[in-house]
Amino acid sequence: MLAYIGLGSNLNNPKQQIKDALIALNTTADVQVVGLSSLYQSKPIDGSEQPDYINAVCQVDTHLTALELLYVCQNIETKQHRVREKKWGARTIDLDIILYGVQVVASKQLIIPHPEMMNRAFVLVPLSELESDLKVPVLGPLQALIDQIDISGLIKL
Repeated sequence: MLAYIGLGSNLNNPKQQIKDALIALNTTADVQVVGLSSLYQSKPIDGSEQPDYINAVCQVDTHLTALELLYVCQNIETKQHRVREKKWGARTIDLDIILYGVQVVASKQLIIPHPEMMNRAFVLVPLSELESDLKVPVLGPLQALIDQIDISGLIKL
């Protein structure tokens, strides 16, 4: 199964945090990173006083279920000292499953497609680098989603 994972960090050397998370993903049994977008810099979603974020999207080939992949991502976040003090707060690493094949998942633990992806330039633009003609389940063509949001604050590194 091909899945897309958003990566973000704004603490403790964000570029290294993303690199470490990618290595951890790629060394997990039944997960192989097969694509990676450029890195992008963006302001915090809530406009709060915290460092800018560094974001990317990776494509993985996996035999894990979506829920198993979620647990892998959460384990990596824990190992990289992710602290969940407040929503949209500063973090060492954030791993979000954006898409899992063409599956739609709606459970207590996981929602796919990611419920906020259509509002986030730092997800849509890197995702389009990996697969520009992607059709997002339920939401439609990726380019149509990009056309509906402001991407001017996103800086490609």
